[in-house]
Amino acid sequence: MTPGARVAAAIEVLHDMSEGLAAEQALTRWARRSRFAGSKDRAAIRDHVFDVLRCKRTAAHFGQSDTPRALLIGILREQGADLDALFSGVGHAPQPLSEAEAQAPLPPEEEATLWNLPDWLIPLFKEALGAEAGTAAMALQERAPVFLRVNIAKTDRAAAIAQLAGEGITAEVNPLCDTALSVTEGARKIRNSACYTEGLVELQDAASQAVVATLPTGVKLLDYCAGGGGKALAVAAQQGRQVFAHDIDPRRMADLSARAERAGAAVTQLDSDALPGAAPFDVILCDAPCSGSGAWRRAAEGKWTLTAARLAELTAIQDSILDEAAGLLGDQGTLAYATCSLLREENEDRVAAFLTRHPGWRCSEQHRYAVGPAGDGFFAAHLMRD
Repeated sequence: MTPGARVAAAIEVLHDMSEGLAAEQALTRWARRSRFAGSKDRAAIRDHVFDVLRCKRTAAHFGQSDTPRALLIGILREQGADLDALFSGVGHAPQPLSEAEAQAPLPPEEEATLWNLPDWLIPLFKEALGAEAGTAAMALQERAPVFLRVNIAKTDRAAAIAQLAGEGITAEVNPLCDTALSVTEGARKIRNSACYTEGLVELQDAASQAVVATLPTGVKLLDYCAGGGGKALAVAAQQGRQVFAHDIDPRRMADLSARAERAGAAVTQLDSDALPGAAPFDVILCDAPCSGSGAWRRAAEGKWTLTAARLAELTAIQDSILDEAAGLLGDQGTLAYATCSLLREENEDRVAAFLTRHPGWRCSEQHRYAVGPAGDGFFAAHLMRD
């Protein structure tokens, strides 16, 4: 596909999204009806779509509209692309710019446009992050770095870096965690690399790894909201741990057994009925469902679909998860609460609400991880009985 044809395809995907499809669904639908497209074509189209989603208000400003075509014009104009070459009308490229489309507007000045956030979220960002709110909003507009977790049950960081280099993947030490690597070149080669297929490394955000690294050393640990099980696997790589994984929707853990086998790790999956019989646990990690605002550079659609009503629904779910998990914890155990959210409503406020509902408990520590080049935005707190 030519660069112009890729832009036209991205416009098609954005059109499907405007009719209600989620980004991944729209990309999959386009790929299925476009079997001629190669992997590089699909990757380039995906990049165009997610560039728009991360910076939708900026794209609409420079494109002078929020139609799919205008959004692509806007984001490419902001990136300094040659619009006449991409919108040539030749072959499968989009039709040339109209006289009105060719007129570039002045740079935006409005805070919401510069921050690329819905208006209602800006006060929440400021309340949670203070002077760092703008920095976080700008960081969420960048493409997310790629991070790896070194499986310490099989190798160490130096050896993993060397093996990755031999496979055309450049990685360097990440400062957030002793197991974390930042990939600087060759990220698209990772899943086919021997280093990955043999279980020496896993794709995992560095801040997520740091959350695991701070967990107490209790032997029996439950990953209560396991999802794909990345954190459970990280704990299982440590010697002397007995690791259990649970998710309210067991389908989310469908790949966990295969991933654990590849990593040489032991993780016992528990459905909801089996939890009481396996309790009590020394440590319970609740990486709760949340807005995902700390990771919106990876899933940028979330910032535009989140509503105040959905945020309230999420905080109620977070409260119920903490309450349920507390009943499975041993008397001297630690209840670890984590989110990949930047919002105070999902973080400090949930800890405070739990302590209000549960007299005799205290928060022994809590920490925020800023979204940036070293990792996504995360929050973690440890709760214990007095």
